[in-house]
Amino acid sequence: MKIHIKKGDNVKVIAGDSKGQNGKVLEVIVDKYRALVEGVNMVSKHTKANAKTPKGGIVKKEAPIHISNLMVVDNKGNATRIGRRLGEPKKSGAKPKLIRYSKKTGEEIK
Repeated sequence: MKIHIKKGDNVKVIAGDSKGQNGKVLEVIVDKYRALVEGVNMVSKHTKANAKTPKGGIVKKEAPIHISNLMVVDNKGNATRIGRRLGEPKKSGAKPKLIRYSKKTGEEIK
């Protein structure tokens, strides 16, 4: 399976308990096809008292969500599929790089 989501992308959740929420990708776990999204798929984690949290207690944190349940949001705020094409080379004689673009609008996704 090809991963079209990168760290820093804005994504929308299209399935699951967090359906409809938007957020920024904090981390992509490539070998498990999952991503951590800011403020999405929050779980309660019970922690023991330690140096970092002297009292311990219940901490809310993001859990990874499968990338098939995520869709990239383009610059205009629309959820879209991602395509890849060769861009213009920056210098003459240099190899052109693959750029990601929105299949809905055709604009480059940065």
